[in-house]
Amino acid sequence: MSKEKKPQQTEEVVSEVEVDEEFQAQMDPETEAARREASEEAIEASDEQASEQQPAEEQVDEAAELREQLEAEQNKYLRLLADYDNFKRRAQKDRQDAEKYRSQSLLTDLLPVLDNFGRALAVEAKSDEAASILKGLQMVQNNLLEAVKREGLEEIEALGKPFDPNFHQAVMQEKDESAEPGSVLMELQKGYTLKGRVLRPSMVKVNE
Repeated sequence: MSKEKKPQQTEEVVSEVEVDEEFQAQMDPETEAARREASEEAIEASDEQASEQQPAEEQVDEAAELREQLEAEQNKYLRLLADYDNFKRRAQKDRQDAEKYRSQSLLTDLLPVLDNFGRALAVEAKSDEAASILKGLQMVQNNLLEAVKREGLEEIEALGKPFDPNFHQAVMQEKDESAEPGSVLMELQKGYTLKGRVLRPSMVKVNE
């Protein structure tokens, strides 16, 4: 029974297709344009729906990329903040040092003057006039030493002390059994510090 019905169904489908073709041929241009517009809108809506439905993997990759960018920007900000803090500390230290050692240049220029006072006062006075001059020089030297000490200038202790390359400059060596090895036997030129900073090391003779 089923074999006899199949040809009849095929004929009906063909007949419907022919009717549709005749109907489409008879449609006026406005109806055809409206049909095409509706078809295009349906295609566009389908494309939009397909574009909105991104695969889950692409969304995950995009989120991971955004997190990496955020971490990179945060690291960059932290580095800039650390650099700025270091800059502020260096600037503050430079200002403090400039204030602390403001008189360094002047005191360095005065060291030869102090040396000359020492040499002049080491001369033995052989007359009352010379003794009077030396006394005046001694007073001037004392006033000058008080002034430079107020600015933080201090003499470096050397004679009889262990040799320290941070404060002493060895220019001679000598063997002396009565002194400790490596100790300073003689100070040839005084050394000075300014608030802990060496302006000039002491020139010394060191025991072998």
